[in-house]
Amino acid sequence: MNDISKCPVMHGEARPLMGRSNRDWWPKALNMEILQQSGRRTDPVDADFNYAKSFEKIDYQQLKKDIRDLMTDSKPWWPADYGHYGPFFIRMAWHAAGTYRTADGRGGGNSGQQRFAPLNSWPDNGNLDKARRLLWPIKQKYGQQISWADLYILAGNVAIESMGGPVFGFGGGRADVFEPETVYWGNEDQWVSEGVQTRIDPDKQLELENPLAAIQMGLIYVNPEGPGGNPDPALSARDIRETFARMGMNDEETVALVAGGHAFGKAHGAGDAALVGEAPEGGDITQQGLGWTSGFESGVGAHAITSGIEGSWSSTPTQWNGNYFRLLMDYEYELVKSPAGAHQWQPINQKEEDMAPAAHDAGKKVPTMMTTADLALKTDPEYRKISENFRNNQAALDDAFARAWFKLCHRDMGPKARYVGPEVPAEDLIWQDPVPAGTALSDAEIAEFKKAILNSGLSIPQLVKAAWASASTYRKSDHRGGANGARVRLAPQNGWAVNDPEELSHVISKLEEIKGSANISIADLIVLGGTAAVEAAAKAAGMEISIPVTTGRGDASAEQTDVESFEVMEPQADGFRNYLKSKMSVRTEELLIDRADLLGLSISEMTVLVGGLRVLGANSGNREHGVFTERKGQLTNDFFANLLSMDVVWSAVEGSNDEEFVGTDRASGAEKWKASRADLIFGSHAQLRAMSEFYAENGNEAKFVKDFANAWAKIMDADRFDIA
Repeated sequence: MNDISKCPVMHGEARPLMGRSNRDWWPKALNMEILQQSGRRTDPVDADFNYAKSFEKIDYQQLKKDIRDLMTDSKPWWPADYGHYGPFFIRMAWHAAGTYRTADGRGGGNSGQQRFAPLNSWPDNGNLDKARRLLWPIKQKYGQQISWADLYILAGNVAIESMGGPVFGFGGGRADVFEPETVYWGNEDQWVSEGVQTRIDPDKQLELENPLAAIQMGLIYVNPEGPGGNPDPALSARDIRETFARMGMNDEETVALVAGGHAFGKAHGAGDAALVGEAPEGGDITQQGLGWTSGFESGVGAHAITSGIEGSWSSTPTQWNGNYFRLLMDYEYELVKSPAGAHQWQPINQKEEDMAPAAHDAGKKVPTMMTTADLALKTDPEYRKISENFRNNQAALDDAFARAWFKLCHRDMGPKARYVGPEVPAEDLIWQDPVPAGTALSDAEIAEFKKAILNSGLSIPQLVKAAWASASTYRKSDHRGGANGARVRLAPQNGWAVNDPEELSHVISKLEEIKGSANISIADLIVLGGTAAVEAAAKAAGMEISIPVTTGRGDASAEQTDVESFEVMEPQADGFRNYLKSKMSVRTEELLIDRADLLGLSISEMTVLVGGLRVLGANSGNREHGVFTERKGQLTNDFFANLLSMDVVWSAVEGSNDEEFVGTDRASGAEKWKASRADLIFGSHAQLRAMSEFYAENGNEAKFVKDFANAWAKIMDADRFDIA
């Protein structure tokens, strides 16, 4: 991916960080926000409930049997194509997992978001509301023993197995949420449809902005008819390569996934798409959460309309074999229109034995079809090489599809330590960011190492910065990053500008000297050093605190680190360290909020961390912006007290694009402080000002230190799934 793909936002026209909201798309939908005010929980499960522990107690084989039995239990309200729901459930699982993107780790099937808007009503998820409704009796039976998030993925796995396909394994433990997550899906005001502008257009110098991965609003990947409905396989190949790369897939994985998914089932475009009704979020109350009600004849079964494309890819749509590649590679294809008017490709002079059975009339034969996206696998030179290999080597296809499917469905779960269940593969995969086990230390050993670090000559700011650089890479979106593994000492993290590479290298070298031959990891030493520095800074300010530290982290090797996948995690902005690589189209304070969300922080936790890191001197590049204190290196509430002082007048620095500011003494006019937008927002924004006022109040100095220590410990241990 190019440099722009590493940046979290586009650099052109200004846009809000989160784009259009559900209220924009469905203004008549019931607004529940009033009941979510003042920190009220939306999750009905007990606060200490753990889905992973509950899943470990389930009768796993009986659960799989129940799902397998459902596959062939066709319901009259949504009849199963070919008498088998397997392809339907594969699509459901794929579309639950397939929203994942590497740039910010958001999307994916990790929280069961497909139940909520906008995903429950995306055009690309058409009629998957019926797949989820088919699963309800199983979810009702097993209750909290399995989350919806786990059930979607497991149903896809069982579906593949039930049709003879290869499965690499399954890991459970995903936790459901009970409200839509706020994710930037794009800034368009139209869903995908023919003629709508795609997100890639070289002629208009338009690149796919990050963190987006789908080519158009409302798609999981690409438009199967071709970019913007243009049936050009070469352009489709361009889009496929870009979007799958942004979801962490290489060319071989991409071809295996497309071919494996299209080995099963059919597309639906039996009639006029204009006869299809509203998506679930805009549906009538009598439909009880279902949508896309069709007025074309029966509207279901042989008359179903979803994508508008009609037909199956394979002559054996409920059996795993090599027929997809055989038909794709052995036939020439001509462009035709489906009954719904969609572009699709039909084999020329197809033999009757290569035709497919009609989905709801086994005695009838119908031609197979391919989409423009399928033909891209044949026409693109690199994709064709892979396709020809899979055409001639079924074992290679079996292995590649099983592994790629497992990666698709588990990439957003984070390290393997989070997986539970009897089918977790033993093999460690590099995209799981493996870390060797470490050794836990005794309290006495921890105290000795802390003492040695504080006596090493390393300063409080240096130790705090190194620990923050290591731990703050964590993302709750896909549970990647964090201090475990000490990848901050490896490429690419050791070269990130935000981490002050030369200073970081000096700190790591000192810690390696302290380690010597002792049985402790550098990962633990980095955290111990930062924590010891915070405790020392509090003591210097007159506060005695003891921050709990967990040890037992391991040190990852370069061989265990997928450099390319970590490159996209480089911060282009980090308000906690007052770092901004370049001016963005999104306000700097919004990027601070975005990073706080990825770290799983509350508003108060974000506030105390910013205020504390400033006075500790933790800014990237050792900038003075926001260091509103004469006692740098001491953990005080000076940031808030001095920010809120009416003795200071703020003005923008000329030529800084409103990114840098100077605070002058109101009486003398002398320069007193420097600040960034990530600093001044805590006095400008009413809610953040209320937080700042609280921590600036006399008598709340100890409260500030306590809250900072708790938030610090939370970040240091954010990735400790091995001890959860």
